[in-house]
Amino acid sequence: MRGGIDLGGTKIQAVVIDESDSVAGQARRSTPRDGGPADVADAIAEALEEAAGGTPAALTGIGVGSPGTVNEATGTVANARNLPNWTNPFPLGETLASRFGVPVRVGNDVGTAVEGEAVLGAGRSFRTFLGLWWGTGVGGAIMVEKHRWLGRGAAGEIGHMVIKLGGAKCTCGRRGCVEAYAGRAAMERKARRDQKHGVETRLFALMDEHGHDQLTSSVWQHALDEQDAYAEKLIERAIRALGAGAASAVNLIDVEAVVVGGGLGTRLGEPGVARIREAMLPHLFVDDRPPEVRLSELGDLGGAISAARLAPVKL
Repeated sequence: MRGGIDLGGTKIQAVVIDESDSVAGQARRSTPRDGGPADVADAIAEALEEAAGGTPAALTGIGVGSPGTVNEATGTVANARNLPNWTNPFPLGETLASRFGVPVRVGNDVGTAVEGEAVLGAGRSFRTFLGLWWGTGVGGAIMVEKHRWLGRGAAGEIGHMVIKLGGAKCTCGRRGCVEAYAGRAAMERKARRDQKHGVETRLFALMDEHGHDQLTSSVWQHALDEQDAYAEKLIERAIRALGAGAASAVNLIDVEAVVVGGGLGTRLGEPGVARIREAMLPHLFVDDRPPEVRLSELGDLGGAISAARLAPVKL
């Protein structure tokens, strides 16, 4: 039995999987908004204990998919900008290993999830594909023959592909990145600014009604279901950015497919994927041979399942 954690900007998803990668238990917690890395590590441990049904001693190993700069050799994470006060390196792997007494491996959250899709999900029939993960931020990974192409270590960062010179400010400190338009955190900041200037939207009322303190993927879906004009406007803006970024990446590396996942990508489902596919078309250089655009098959649990597969298997 292996534990897996998908650490995101708004949620911590934990699973326990068996030797056949089937889910034996799961739990979900909100990611702390205050405190620091140690508080996030505590929340991860609590989620994993719940997923293990109160018997964490049965785990043989733990895998974590984390945002930020991950040092897989040491298990440290730094510069996780969508998590509270997480800039300096923090020994996430060592902290969890001490608590559970088993080996812990930490990998990049998006890269790990996309690797899972290559083996178990929507990417398994393609030799090459691009993972496009739409959530709190926008992440990506390039897959070749079931392996992630890392370049010098940072390949696949489609969220920080510039689509507009001098454009919107991104969390990375630069301007015009895809994430500055399509990252859920950036969308929320814009919505809060616009509401202060008199824009009418139900987004924040829905957030309160459903017991959230952030504009989660489910809140955006509720707003779209209510045909909130402002929410639809921001989603359309995000989709245009994703389409331009994904098409530009395809123009450069010419992969066979694009697999869409992440919190918002999964939540909006096939209709959202169809809109991203349509938004890509005007920007494709070889527009008579577009890549396949597929929805992640592993769904909400995909990141955690893929993370669990990082964990060593005791023979």
